[in-house]
This record gives sequence, structure tokens and C-alpha cells, in this order.
Amino acid sequence: VQLQASGGGLVQAGGSLTLSCAASGDIVSYYSLGWFRQAPGKEREFVAVISGGSGGVRNHADSVKGRFAISRDTAKNTVTLEMNSLKPEDTAVYYCAADRYYRKRWFARDMDHWGKGTQVTVSS
Repeated sequence: VQLQASGGGLVQAGGSLTLSCAASGDIVSYYSLGWFRQAPGKEREFVAVISGGSGGVRNHADSVKGRFAISRDTAKNTVTLEMNSLKPEDTAVYYCAADRYYRKRWFARDMDHWGKGTQVTVSS
């Protein structure tokens, strides 16, 4: 399984960015695909996830609800994180990850596969 995240960059507060995660094979259809982030000196934290299968159940961290939205394109094997109304506290390295299960709560330690991160910097 290979995951490749892209789309990070520098944006002003209130702006928007869209992250994309390209997955190998057709795991987007079968695995839960999610985004985590890690700011300097902090633990890696859950941001959003979308389940595999036909349901495409979504879950977003409280800190990003109403601002971020995760989606998937099973034909293209990609998962996208649309980020709006960005805040300086959203600054972090964002990672795409995959899990064979869909969980009630999400922790980095539970994820099966990781991609390299992409830096998101929000200036005030």
C-alpha cells in the first residue's frame, strides 16, 4: 500500500487549501482513509476519516468540523481534504493514512499505512 499526499502550502488565515491523497491499488474502496496532522512539539492528531465500502461514512475532529471536509473518488483512488476558514492553529504537517477497519475513535497508533506528510502553514 502506498499513499502520497500533496497540496500543502502557505496560506493566510481565513484562506483555503485542498489536500489530496493518491492511494495505490483500489484500497480507497476497502480501507478507511484518513488525515492526521502533527504540529511541532505535539502528538499526531486525528483530523478526518472516510470509510471504505459503499457507505463512505465520514468523521471529522471537533476542531475542524464545519471548516474541513473529507471526500473520496474511488475511480481515481484518491481522498481529498478540503480545508476552509484556515486558522494559524491549523499549521502542521498533514499525513494521509489507511486503516482496514472503521473505528469509533481514531488514533495514529491504530493506522495500518502512512504516506509522507505535506506541510500546511497558515499565517496570521
